[in-house]
Amino acid sequence: QVQLVESGGGVVQPGGSLRLSCAASGSIFSFYTMGWYRQAPGKQRDVVARITSGSSTNYADSVKGRFTISRDNAKNTVYLQMNVLKPEDTAVYYCFAERYIGYGFEYWGQGTQVTVSS
Repeated sequence: QVQLVESGGGVVQPGGSLRLSCAASGSIFSFYTMGWYRQAPGKQRDVVARITSGSSTNYADSVKGRFTISRDNAKNTVYLQMNVLKPEDTAVYYCFAERYIGYGFEYWGQGTQVTVSS
């Protein structure tokens, strides 16, 4: 069983930055693709970034050039650095784990709120 715990959310002004962290329990972390998705009230869930076990990354068009996903396998942790935040980035952000891209979310965390507002 894998547990994912997110942290680092908060309130930030437009143009600001936040760094989200997701700590994973279990020994399978380094073998899994990790990622972040977000969901705003009344909107569909959107995957914003993924990083494979080989550290290949991909991003949603809406965050390319602003968000960076990374992982530290020694710490069983995945990060999401978010820069130049916009009000439309406001959402609950969830960390997830999947065996490979497209397999489907096997594990996800409880979410952390990100609010971008002046």
